[in-house]
Amino acid sequence: MEKQVKELADEVALAMKRLDVDAAGKELAGLREQAKAADFWSDNQAAQANMKQQSKLESKIQPWQELHKELEETAELAAMDDTKLEKELKQKLIKLQKDYSQLKEQLKFNGPYDDHDAIVSIHAGAGGTDAQDWAQMLLRMYVRFAEAHKLKIKMIDESAGEEAGIKSATFELSGDFIYGQLKGEHGVHRLVRLSPFNADHLRQTSFAKVEVMPLVERPDEVELDDKDLKIDVYRSGGHGGQSVNTTDSAVRITHIPTGITVAIQNERSQLQNKETAMTVLRSRLAQLQLEQHRDHLSELKGPNQSAEWGNQIRSYVLHPYKQVKDLRTNHETSDPDKVLDGGLDPFINAYLDKTLNE
Repeated sequence: MEKQVKELADEVALAMKRLDVDAAGKELAGLREQAKAADFWSDNQAAQANMKQQSKLESKIQPWQELHKELEETAELAAMDDTKLEKELKQKLIKLQKDYSQLKEQLKFNGPYDDHDAIVSIHAGAGGTDAQDWAQMLLRMYVRFAEAHKLKIKMIDESAGEEAGIKSATFELSGDFIYGQLKGEHGVHRLVRLSPFNADHLRQTSFAKVEVMPLVERPDEVELDDKDLKIDVYRSGGHGGQSVNTTDSAVRITHIPTGITVAIQNERSQLQNKETAMTVLRSRLAQLQLEQHRDHLSELKGPNQSAEWGNQIRSYVLHPYKQVKDLRTNHETSDPDKVLDGGLDPFINAYLDKTLNE
């Protein structure tokens, strides 16, 4: 029994090292020290970001620390070599193995932003009205996934299609390791079906691009130089009540070195729109850094839209047969309705298992 406990303790120690639990503990201690300052709440936004990060780190660290402590106590009992304790030790070991089995799922999320919330953008591609309808179907799929997992959803921006569907939508998802879970959804999604939008009801292929970015709220995570930013303000358009269009509240921010542009008009005030736009811009740049393996923002090249567009990751076929197939993992199902209703977990797990083993 003592040997089994030691083997499990060694596995747990290795997992904690890979997850850098010690570094997370030091970061948490630093944040707690900041929170003791007398003027901590003078900057409400920074204070809230601090408390949110504390909560995130605590939820990551605490279960591992508790498991480690229980293993130390169990090892001490096992070293006593008391036959009377054998049954109790066996039950305790089974529990600890089960706890570790659940916790080690976190090993799949060892990327620099995997524990962050996510910003998801969907853009209709080639295919006209069919593509815009397909973009809306994807939006519904991710909303259903979020609802099933009790995630918090916040719509940032949405542009309706002329006849049906959406041209684009951007929303925020909050929960444990959400960017880590959804980063594999980033890419082009292809739909094949009988078109409901042409008179001949012919088979149509449509494309939509999904961008999944880590939500980067803290300016120190992606530091932006003011001279690299071009900020424009203009009047909001679309629905929004009586006061819309009466003030220049919409904000467009361009990151000059990469050409990335973010425009936000959903919020009431120019300040709120600017803050949201800056968050989305940092998130886009963080994602671009991950894709291009660059350490510094100055080394980034603008996103290659045409290359991205050709990067099909998954095909959804509704006619002449039914199939959803991921082209990277070869995971597939003949039940597209379930997938389009938010049943993404098998595809997410297949992608995470593949990347973990690479």
